[in-house]
Amino acid sequence: MKAVRHLLAPVTLALAATTASAQFVKGNEAVKVMPDGTKKVETPPLPSASLGAPCPAAKSGCAGGGWKMLESQAGLVECTEVFARPGTCRESTYGTEKRSRTWIVKVKGEWMQCERPDLSGKCISLTGFPISAVQ
Repeated sequence: MKAVRHLLAPVTLALAATTASAQFVKGNEAVKVMPDGTKKVETPPLPSASLGAPCPAAKSGCAGGGWKMLESQAGLVECTEVFARPGTCRESTYGTEKRSRTWIVKVKGEWMQCERPDLSGKCISLTGFPISAVQ
């Protein structure tokens, strides 16, 4: 029995590390860790055209095109829109609930949406067509 416990401990730690690493996108230029250890986070700028009233994250049916996963000062959040206006984001359910998601990241100065929390996957400009993958 002791041998089984010793074998399970590394597996448990490996699974925890895998889950934690999926909570951000490595290479996302929107997240900068400052020399003092604080984190500075950017979100896509609001367009010059009017967006209308934001659809609150707490309202059912507001994320019809899928949740937009963004980094925030508080950590990973899921939002009803890419601009993360007040009230449009909530705490992430990634890893606990499967739902349609895209990951909003900044790469080489351009805002992109990716189908997974990985820059090596399918990513397109925010000016392109939306993509979504149930995760």
